[in-house]
Amino acid sequence: MGNRYRGHYVSELGKGLAGKEVRVAGWVHEVRDIGNIVFLLLRDHTGIIQVTAKRGNTDEAIMAAMSLPKESVVSILGIVTENAQARKGIEIVPKSITNLNPLTAAIPFEVTGKVPAELDVRLNFRYVDLRRLSSTAIFNIESTILNSFRAVLLKGGFSEIRTPSLVKEATEGGADVFRVDYFGDDAYLAQSPQLYKQLAVIGGFDRVFMVVPVFRAEKHNTTYHLNEITQMDVEMGFADHVDAIGALKKTVSGIMKGVAKNNAGDIETLGIKLPEGRIKEVTYKEALRRLGSAGRHKEFGEDFTREDEMELSKLYGDLLVVTEYPTQIRAFYTMPSAKDPEISNSFDFIYKGTEICSGAQRIHMPDMLIDALKKRGDDPKSFEFYINAFRNGAPPHAGWSIGLERLAMKMVNADNIREAAMFPRDRTRLTP
Repeated sequence: MGNRYRGHYVSELGKGLAGKEVRVAGWVHEVRDIGNIVFLLLRDHTGIIQVTAKRGNTDEAIMAAMSLPKESVVSILGIVTENAQARKGIEIVPKSITNLNPLTAAIPFEVTGKVPAELDVRLNFRYVDLRRLSSTAIFNIESTILNSFRAVLLKGGFSEIRTPSLVKEATEGGADVFRVDYFGDDAYLAQSPQLYKQLAVIGGFDRVFMVVPVFRAEKHNTTYHLNEITQMDVEMGFADHVDAIGALKKTVSGIMKGVAKNNAGDIETLGIKLPEGRIKEVTYKEALRRLGSAGRHKEFGEDFTREDEMELSKLYGDLLVVTEYPTQIRAFYTMPSAKDPEISNSFDFIYKGTEICSGAQRIHMPDMLIDALKKRGDDPKSFEFYINAFRNGAPPHAGWSIGLERLAMKMVNADNIREAAMFPRDRTRLTP
Protein backbone atom coordinates (compact mmCIF):
# COMPACT_ATOMS: atom_id res chain seq x y z
CA MET A 1 0.00 0.00 0.00
CA GLY A 2 1.57 3.27 -1.13
CA ASN A 3 1.59 6.73 0.42
CA ARG A 4 2.85 10.17 -0.46
CA TYR A 5 6.45 9.18 0.23
CA ARG A 6 6.51 5.78 -1.49
CA GLY A 7 4.34 3.96 -4.00
CA HIS A 8 6.61 0.95 -4.57
CA TYR A 9 9.40 -0.89 -2.81
CA VAL A 10 12.50 -1.61 -4.89
CA SER A 11 11.70 -5.33 -4.90
CA GLU A 12 8.35 -4.57 -6.57
CA LEU A 13 9.92 -2.86 -9.58
CA GLY A 14 10.39 -4.74 -12.83
CA LYS A 15 10.27 -4.49 -16.62
CA GLY A 16 6.50 -4.75 -16.43
CA LEU A 17 6.48 -1.19 -15.11
CA ALA A 18 8.61 0.20 -17.96
CA GLY A 19 7.25 3.58 -19.03
CA LYS A 20 5.22 3.93 -15.83
CA GLU A 21 5.63 6.64 -13.20
CA VAL A 22 6.62 5.34 -9.76
CA ARG A 23 7.60 6.81 -6.41
CA VAL A 24 10.31 5.13 -4.37
CA ALA A 25 11.87 6.13 -1.06
CA GLY A 26 14.93 5.18 0.95
CA TRP A 27 18.55 6.18 1.42
CA VAL A 28 21.20 7.35 -1.02
CA HIS A 29 23.46 4.31 -1.15
CA GLU A 30 26.02 5.65 -3.58
CA VAL A 31 26.50 8.38 -6.21
CA ARG A 32 28.63 8.07 -9.35
CA ASP A 33 29.27 11.15 -11.51
CA ILE A 34 30.85 10.33 -14.89
CA GLY A 35 30.50 13.72 -16.53
CA ASN A 36 27.34 13.96 -18.56
CA ILE A 37 25.57 11.27 -16.57
CA VAL A 38 25.02 10.93 -12.81
CA PHE A 39 23.95 7.63 -11.24
CA LEU A 40 22.30 7.59 -7.82
CA LEU A 41 21.74 4.22 -6.17
CA LEU A 42 18.67 4.30 -3.95
CA ARG A 43 18.40 1.66 -1.22
CA ASP A 44 15.40 0.52 0.77
CA HIS A 45 15.15 -2.58 2.93
CA THR A 46 14.21 -4.72 -0.08
CA GLY A 47 17.06 -3.81 -2.42
CA ILE A 48 18.80 -1.17 -4.56
CA ILE A 49 17.60 0.62 -7.71
CA GLN A 50 19.61 2.82 -10.06
CA VAL A 51 18.39 6.39 -10.70
CA THR A 52 19.95 7.98 -13.79
CA ALA A 53 20.00 11.64 -14.85
CA LYS A 54 21.70 13.22 -17.88
CA ARG A 55 23.03 16.75 -17.82
CA GLY A 56 21.31 18.96 -20.36
CA ASN A 57 18.15 16.81 -20.29
CA THR A 58 17.40 17.18 -16.59
CA ASP A 59 16.17 20.08 -14.45
CA GLU A 60 19.03 21.76 -12.53
CA ALA A 61 17.30 21.24 -9.16
CA ILE A 62 17.09 17.51 -9.84
CA MET A 63 20.75 17.39 -10.95
CA ALA A 64 21.75 19.11 -7.72
CA ALA A 65 19.74 16.58 -5.71
CA MET A 66 21.44 13.73 -7.58
CA SER A 67 24.63 14.66 -5.73
CA LEU A 68 23.18 14.44 -2.21
CA PRO A 69 25.52 12.94 0.40
CA LYS A 70 25.36 9.20 0.94
CA GLU A 71 22.73 8.10 3.48
CA SER A 72 20.51 11.09 2.75
CA VAL A 73 16.89 9.96 3.11
CA VAL A 74 14.90 10.77 -0.04
CA SER A 75 11.67 10.23 -1.92
CA ILE A 76 12.02 10.01 -5.72
CA LEU A 77 9.32 10.30 -8.38
CA GLY A 78 10.39 9.03 -11.79
CA ILE A 79 9.78 6.94 -14.89
CA VAL A 80 10.85 3.28 -15.03
CA THR A 81 13.08 2.73 -18.06
CA GLU A 82 14.67 -0.46 -19.37
CA ASN A 83 18.49 -0.60 -19.24
CA ALA A 84 20.25 -3.90 -19.82
CA GLN A 85 23.34 -2.74 -17.87
CA ALA A 86 21.37 -1.78 -14.75
CA ARG A 87 20.35 -4.08 -11.91
CA LYS A 88 17.18 -6.00 -12.77
CA GLY A 89 17.43 -4.53 -16.28
CA ILE A 90 15.69 -1.29 -15.32
CA GLU A 91 16.45 2.14 -13.92
CA ILE A 92 14.48 5.23 -12.93
CA VAL A 93 14.70 8.56 -14.72
CA PRO A 94 13.84 11.14 -12.04
CA LYS A 95 11.11 13.77 -12.30
CA SER A 96 11.58 15.02 -8.72
CA ILE A 97 13.80 14.23 -5.74
CA THR A 98 12.76 15.28 -2.24
CA ASN A 99 15.34 15.36 0.55
CA LEU A 100 13.16 14.29 3.50
CA ASN A 101 15.66 15.15 6.26
CA PRO A 102 18.97 16.85 5.42
CA LEU A 103 21.96 15.28 7.20
CA THR A 104 23.25 17.25 10.18
CA ALA A 105 25.93 14.78 11.35
CA ALA A 106 28.64 12.77 9.66
CA ILE A 107 27.87 9.13 8.93
CA PRO A 108 30.13 7.18 11.34
CA PHE A 109 31.27 4.52 8.85
CA GLU A 110 30.90 3.39 5.25
CA VAL A 111 27.50 1.71 4.92
CA THR A 112 28.34 0.16 1.52
CA GLY A 113 30.88 -2.07 3.27
CA LYS A 114 33.71 -1.02 0.97
CA VAL A 115 35.61 0.25 4.00
CA PRO A 116 35.45 -2.23 6.92
CA ALA A 117 34.31 -0.97 10.32
CA GLU A 118 34.98 -2.50 13.74
CA LEU A 119 32.02 -4.36 15.25
CA ASP A 120 32.02 -2.18 18.38
CA VAL A 121 31.76 0.97 16.25
CA ARG A 122 28.95 -0.57 14.24
CA LEU A 123 27.08 -1.56 17.40
CA ASN A 124 27.51 1.94 18.86
CA PHE A 125 25.67 3.22 15.79
CA ARG A 126 23.47 0.19 15.22
CA TYR A 127 20.70 2.34 13.72
CA VAL A 128 23.13 3.09 10.89
CA ASP A 129 24.65 -0.38 10.76
CA LEU A 130 21.21 -1.91 10.15
CA ARG A 131 21.22 -0.15 6.77
CA ARG A 132 24.11 -2.35 5.59
CA LEU A 133 22.83 -4.96 3.17
CA SER A 134 24.45 -7.77 5.16
CA SER A 135 22.88 -6.60 8.43
CA THR A 136 19.49 -6.28 6.77
CA ALA A 137 19.87 -9.80 5.39
CA ILE A 138 20.69 -11.27 8.81
CA PHE A 139 17.58 -9.84 10.43
CA ASN A 140 15.38 -10.70 7.47
CA ILE A 141 16.47 -14.30 7.99
CA GLU A 142 15.93 -14.03 11.74
CA SER A 143 12.39 -12.82 11.10
CA THR A 144 11.74 -15.86 8.92
CA ILE A 145 13.18 -18.17 11.60
CA LEU A 146 10.63 -16.81 14.09
CA ASN A 147 7.73 -16.96 11.63
CA SER A 148 8.61 -20.50 10.55
CA PHE A 149 9.02 -21.65 14.16
CA ARG A 150 5.52 -20.40 14.92
CA ALA A 151 4.01 -21.74 11.70
CA VAL A 152 5.29 -25.30 12.19
CA LEU A 153 4.13 -25.50 15.80
CA LEU A 154 0.74 -23.90 15.22
CA LYS A 155 0.15 -26.39 12.43
CA GLY A 156 1.15 -29.14 14.88
CA GLY A 157 -1.55 -28.16 17.36
CA PHE A 158 0.63 -26.17 19.77
CA SER A 159 -0.62 -23.05 21.57
CA GLU A 160 1.54 -19.94 21.93
CA ILE A 161 1.74 -18.66 25.51
CA ARG A 162 3.39 -15.72 27.25
CA THR A 163 5.36 -16.08 30.47
CA PRO A 164 6.73 -13.45 32.89
CA SER A 165 10.21 -11.97 32.82
CA LEU A 166 9.98 -10.97 36.50
CA VAL A 167 10.02 -13.85 38.96
CA LYS A 168 10.05 -14.22 42.75
CA GLU A 169 12.56 -17.08 42.82
CA ALA A 170 15.64 -17.66 40.70
CA THR A 171 14.38 -20.26 38.24
CA GLU A 172 17.64 -22.22 37.98
CA GLY A 173 19.02 -21.80 41.47
CA GLY A 174 20.49 -18.61 42.89
CA ALA A 175 23.53 -17.98 40.71
CA ASP A 176 23.97 -15.68 37.74
CA VAL A 177 20.71 -13.77 38.12
CA PHE A 178 19.85 -10.09 37.81
CA ARG A 179 18.25 -8.92 41.02
CA VAL A 180 15.75 -6.05 40.80
CA ASP A 181 13.81 -4.06 43.37
CA TYR A 182 10.11 -4.95 43.15
CA PHE A 183 8.25 -2.45 45.33
CA GLY A 184 10.73 -3.02 48.15
CA ASP A 185 10.89 -6.78 47.68
CA ASP A 186 13.53 -8.80 45.80
CA ALA A 187 12.67 -10.11 42.36
CA TYR A 188 14.76 -11.52 39.52
CA LEU A 189 14.86 -11.35 35.76
CA ALA A 190 13.94 -14.83 34.54
CA GLN A 191 16.80 -17.08 33.48
CA SER A 192 14.37 -19.43 31.76
CA PRO A 193 10.63 -19.94 31.23
CA GLN A 194 11.13 -23.57 32.27
CA LEU A 195 8.81 -23.63 35.30
CA TYR A 196 6.04 -21.65 33.59
CA LYS A 197 5.85 -23.74 30.45
CA GLN A 198 5.69 -26.84 32.68
CA LEU A 199 2.89 -25.22 34.69
CA ALA A 200 0.97 -24.60 31.45
CA VAL A 201 1.23 -28.28 30.56
CA ILE A 202 0.20 -29.29 34.09
CA GLY A 203 -2.73 -26.92 33.59
CA GLY A 204 -3.90 -28.96 30.64
CA PHE A 205 -2.63 -26.98 27.63
CA ASP A 206 -0.83 -30.12 26.50
CA ARG A 207 1.41 -28.56 23.82
CA VAL A 208 2.79 -25.05 24.19
CA PHE A 209 5.48 -22.85 22.71
CA MET A 210 6.77 -19.37 23.40
CA VAL A 211 9.31 -16.79 22.24
CA VAL A 212 10.71 -15.04 25.31
CA PRO A 213 13.69 -12.97 26.45
CA VAL A 214 15.81 -14.56 29.18
CA PHE A 215 18.58 -13.04 31.24
CA ARG A 216 21.86 -14.51 32.54
CA ALA A 217 24.15 -12.44 34.77
CA GLU A 218 27.22 -14.39 33.66
CA LYS A 219 30.41 -12.34 33.48
CA HIS A 220 31.62 -13.93 30.29
CA ASN A 221 32.98 -12.14 27.26
CA THR A 222 32.87 -14.60 24.38
CA THR A 223 31.63 -14.56 20.81
CA TYR A 224 28.92 -17.12 21.71
CA HIS A 225 27.24 -15.57 24.77
CA LEU A 226 24.98 -12.64 25.58
CA ASN A 227 23.39 -11.56 28.86
CA GLU A 228 19.97 -11.17 27.25
CA ILE A 229 18.92 -13.73 24.69
CA THR A 230 15.72 -14.81 22.97
CA GLN A 231 14.60 -18.37 23.56
CA MET A 232 12.20 -20.34 21.40
CA ASP A 233 10.73 -22.83 23.86
CA VAL A 234 8.50 -25.87 23.50
CA GLU A 235 6.86 -28.14 26.10
CA MET A 236 4.71 -31.20 25.38
CA GLY A 237 2.35 -32.95 27.76
CA PHE A 238 1.84 -36.72 27.77
CA ALA A 239 5.16 -37.03 25.95
CA ASP A 240 8.72 -38.23 26.44
CA HIS A 241 12.08 -37.27 24.98
CA VAL A 242 11.45 -39.28 21.81
CA ASP A 243 8.31 -37.22 21.11
CA ALA A 244 10.21 -34.01 21.85
CA ILE A 245 13.04 -34.94 19.47
CA GLY A 246 10.47 -35.64 16.75
CA ALA A 247 8.94 -32.19 17.24
CA LEU A 248 12.42 -30.61 17.24
CA LYS A 249 13.41 -32.25 13.96
CA LYS A 250 10.15 -31.20 12.30
CA THR A 251 10.56 -27.62 13.57
CA VAL A 252 14.20 -27.28 12.46
CA SER A 253 13.33 -28.70 9.06
CA GLY A 254 10.46 -26.21 8.75
CA ILE A 255 12.74 -23.32 9.68
CA MET A 256 15.34 -24.32 7.07
CA LYS A 257 12.66 -24.68 4.39
CA GLY A 258 11.14 -21.33 5.37
CA VAL A 259 14.45 -19.50 5.03
CA ALA A 260 15.24 -21.22 1.72
CA LYS A 261 11.82 -20.23 0.34
CA ASN A 262 11.55 -16.66 1.63
CA ASN A 263 15.13 -15.38 1.83
CA ALA A 264 16.82 -16.28 -1.46
CA GLY A 265 18.09 -12.71 -1.90
CA ASP A 266 19.42 -12.54 1.65
CA ILE A 267 21.15 -15.91 1.23
CA GLU A 268 22.81 -14.54 -1.92
CA THR A 269 23.80 -11.28 -0.19
CA LEU A 270 25.50 -13.19 2.63
CA GLY A 271 26.98 -15.88 0.39
CA ILE A 272 25.73 -18.69 2.63
CA LYS A 273 24.48 -22.20 1.99
CA LEU A 274 21.82 -23.90 4.08
CA PRO A 275 22.50 -27.48 5.20
CA GLU A 276 20.89 -30.28 3.26
CA GLY A 277 19.88 -33.77 4.29
CA ARG A 278 18.26 -35.25 7.35
CA ILE A 279 19.09 -34.55 10.98
CA LYS A 280 21.26 -37.39 12.25
CA GLU A 281 20.91 -38.87 15.73
CA VAL A 282 23.64 -40.45 17.86
CA THR A 283 23.93 -41.44 21.53
CA TYR A 284 26.33 -39.75 23.90
CA LYS A 285 28.31 -43.01 24.32
CA GLU A 286 28.65 -43.46 20.56
CA ALA A 287 29.76 -39.83 20.22
CA LEU A 288 32.40 -40.44 22.91
CA ARG A 289 33.68 -43.44 21.00
CA ARG A 290 33.92 -41.54 17.71
CA LEU A 291 35.65 -38.60 19.41
CA GLY A 292 38.16 -41.00 20.93
CA SER A 293 38.86 -42.51 17.50
CA ALA A 294 39.49 -38.96 16.25
CA GLY A 295 42.04 -38.36 19.02
CA ARG A 296 39.76 -36.53 21.47
CA HIS A 297 39.51 -38.99 24.36
CA LYS A 298 36.91 -38.22 27.03
CA GLU A 299 35.58 -40.14 30.03
CA PHE A 300 31.91 -40.97 30.53
CA GLY A 301 30.38 -38.09 32.51
CA GLU A 302 32.38 -35.33 30.83
CA ASP A 303 30.41 -32.74 28.91
CA PHE A 304 31.39 -31.79 25.39
CA THR A 305 33.54 -28.71 24.85
CA ARG A 306 33.06 -26.36 21.92
CA GLU A 307 36.00 -28.08 20.23
CA ASP A 308 34.29 -31.46 20.74
CA GLU A 309 31.11 -30.13 19.16
CA MET A 310 33.08 -28.88 16.15
CA GLU A 311 34.65 -32.32 15.78
CA LEU A 312 31.25 -34.02 16.03
CA SER A 313 30.00 -31.88 13.15
CA LYS A 314 33.00 -32.98 11.08
CA LEU A 315 32.18 -36.61 11.90
CA TYR A 316 28.40 -36.52 11.51
CA GLY A 317 27.52 -33.40 9.51
CA ASP A 318 26.01 -30.00 10.30
CA LEU A 319 22.70 -31.30 11.72
CA LEU A 320 23.11 -33.62 14.71
CA VAL A 321 21.06 -34.61 17.76
CA VAL A 322 23.05 -36.22 20.59
CA THR A 323 20.91 -38.27 23.01
CA GLU A 324 21.22 -40.10 26.35
CA TYR A 325 23.58 -37.76 28.19
CA PRO A 326 24.80 -38.86 31.64
CA THR A 327 22.24 -37.96 34.30
CA GLN A 328 24.91 -36.32 36.46
CA ILE A 329 25.67 -33.57 33.92
CA ARG A 330 22.06 -32.60 33.20
CA ALA A 331 19.64 -30.46 35.21
CA PHE A 332 18.20 -32.08 38.34
CA TYR A 333 14.72 -32.21 36.83
CA THR A 334 15.84 -34.40 33.89
CA MET A 335 14.19 -37.83 33.81
CA PRO A 336 16.67 -40.75 34.19
CA SER A 337 16.34 -43.62 31.75
CA ALA A 338 14.23 -46.54 32.98
CA LYS A 339 16.84 -48.97 31.64
CA ASP A 340 19.86 -47.26 33.23
CA PRO A 341 19.51 -44.41 35.80
CA GLU A 342 23.02 -43.18 34.97
CA ILE A 343 21.70 -42.21 31.54
CA SER A 344 19.05 -39.51 31.12
CA ASN A 345 16.22 -39.00 28.67
CA SER A 346 17.92 -35.88 27.36
CA PHE A 347 19.35 -34.51 24.13
CA ASP A 348 21.18 -31.61 22.51
CA PHE A 349 20.93 -30.34 18.96
CA ILE A 350 24.31 -29.38 17.49
CA TYR A 351 24.27 -27.20 14.38
CA LYS A 352 27.46 -26.41 12.50
CA GLY A 353 29.56 -27.39 15.49
CA THR A 354 27.62 -25.44 18.11
CA GLU A 355 24.95 -26.55 20.58
CA ILE A 356 21.92 -24.39 19.89
CA CYS A 357 19.23 -26.46 21.60
CA SER A 358 18.91 -28.54 24.75
CA GLY A 359 15.97 -30.66 25.83
CA ALA A 360 14.74 -33.62 27.87
CA GLN A 361 11.87 -35.47 29.41
CA ARG A 362 11.19 -33.89 32.82
CA ILE A 363 10.73 -35.63 36.13
CA HIS A 364 7.01 -35.21 36.83
CA MET A 365 6.77 -37.03 40.19
CA PRO A 366 7.51 -34.94 43.31
CA ASP A 367 9.18 -37.73 45.32
CA MET A 368 11.51 -38.44 42.42
CA LEU A 369 12.40 -34.74 42.19
CA ILE A 370 13.22 -34.68 45.90
CA ASP A 371 15.48 -37.73 45.52
CA ALA A 372 17.24 -36.17 42.54
CA LEU A 373 17.96 -33.01 44.52
CA LYS A 374 19.26 -34.93 47.53
CA LYS A 375 21.61 -36.98 45.34
CA ARG A 376 23.17 -33.70 44.18
CA GLY A 377 23.53 -32.38 47.71
CA ASP A 378 20.79 -29.76 47.28
CA ASP A 379 18.14 -28.94 49.86
CA PRO A 380 14.65 -29.77 48.48
CA LYS A 381 13.20 -27.00 50.67
CA SER A 382 14.94 -24.47 48.45
CA PHE A 383 12.95 -25.84 45.50
CA GLU A 384 9.62 -26.27 47.24
CA PHE A 385 7.94 -23.74 44.92
CA TYR A 386 8.88 -26.00 42.00
CA ILE A 387 8.16 -29.39 43.60
CA ASN A 388 4.70 -28.34 44.81
CA ALA A 389 3.61 -27.77 41.23
CA PHE A 390 3.75 -31.54 40.64
CA ARG A 391 1.59 -32.58 43.60
CA ASN A 392 -1.74 -32.02 41.83
CA GLY A 393 -1.52 -34.46 38.96
CA ALA A 394 1.32 -33.63 36.58
CA PRO A 395 1.44 -35.71 33.38
CA PRO A 396 4.68 -36.99 31.82
CA HIS A 397 6.10 -34.18 29.72
CA ALA A 398 9.16 -33.13 27.76
CA GLY A 399 10.47 -30.08 25.96
CA TRP A 400 13.34 -28.13 24.53
CA SER A 401 14.62 -24.64 23.87
CA ILE A 402 16.45 -23.09 20.91
CA GLY A 403 18.52 -19.94 21.30
CA LEU A 404 17.36 -17.66 18.48
CA GLU A 405 20.53 -15.57 18.20
CA ARG A 406 22.82 -18.60 18.29
CA LEU A 407 20.78 -20.37 15.60
CA ALA A 408 20.79 -17.27 13.40
CA MET A 409 24.51 -16.73 14.01
CA LYS A 410 25.37 -20.20 12.75
CA MET A 411 22.90 -20.03 9.86
CA VAL A 412 24.41 -16.81 8.47
CA ASN A 413 28.01 -17.87 9.24
CA ALA A 414 28.63 -14.92 11.57
CA ASP A 415 31.73 -14.96 13.76
CA ASN A 416 30.07 -13.21 16.70
CA ILE A 417 26.62 -13.70 18.23
CA ARG A 418 26.30 -9.92 18.54
CA GLU A 419 25.85 -9.81 14.75
CA ALA A 420 22.57 -11.71 15.25
CA ALA A 421 21.21 -9.56 18.10
CA MET A 422 19.73 -6.30 16.86
CA PHE A 423 20.65 -4.44 20.06
CA PRO A 424 22.89 -6.86 21.98
CA ARG A 425 23.33 -6.82 25.74
CA ASP A 426 26.58 -8.09 27.19
CA ARG A 427 28.56 -7.25 30.32
CA THR A 428 29.82 -3.96 28.82
CA ARG A 429 26.99 -2.93 26.48
CA LEU A 430 23.72 -1.42 27.71
CA THR A 431 23.21 1.10 24.87
CA PRO A 432 21.89 1.88 22.37
